[in-house]
Amino acid sequence: MNKSLLTGLVAGAAAVTAGGVFASYKMLSGPEFAQVVAVQPVMETVKTPRQVCEDVSVTHTREAKDQKKIAGTVIGAVVGGVLGNQVGGGDGRKIATVAGAAAGGYAGNRIQDRMQQGNTYTTNEQRCQTVYDTHQKQVGYDVRYRLGDVESSVQMDHHPGERIPVQDGQLVLTQAELPKG
Repeated sequence: MNKSLLTGLVAGAAAVTAGGVFASYKMLSGPEFAQVVAVQPVMETVKTPRQVCEDVSVTHTREAKDQKKIAGTVIGAVVGGVLGNQVGGGDGRKIATVAGAAAGGYAGNRIQDRMQQGNTYTTNEQRCQTVYDTHQKQVGYDVRYRLGDVESSVQMDHHPGERIPVQDGQLVLTQAELPKG
């Protein structure tokens, strides 16, 4: 046989054998990528507090100088007694005077109470409350993938694209850093 032919056959056989070993290594080590089936953004609601203040009119009742309403009761009793004394005669006049004084005292007390309740003043006051502004913030991605015949899911901090790298049978979930240049 020709020496160059023999060398070619040996070199070819070696190449085929090396290629077969490499191919079988590839099959034993598993796939290099997992196929991405679906990607869904993961959102989080963020609440930001802030104060909202407004001026409101507030009506106050002035504090009465005569809180027991003695003046109104006394004046009403005197007026009621005088009016009651104008009615009837004898013992009836005495009863009418007492009844008029009692009714007048009660009426004077109530009148002074209404007058004191109507003695008001208005101020402007600032009223504040905390309200929350909300907005949605994307915090990651829910990723469904297929690795071989198995379908599963994982949460990632970045969009994986169409496939996820696999190394030693495990997903590589970190994003590769680009060289700076």
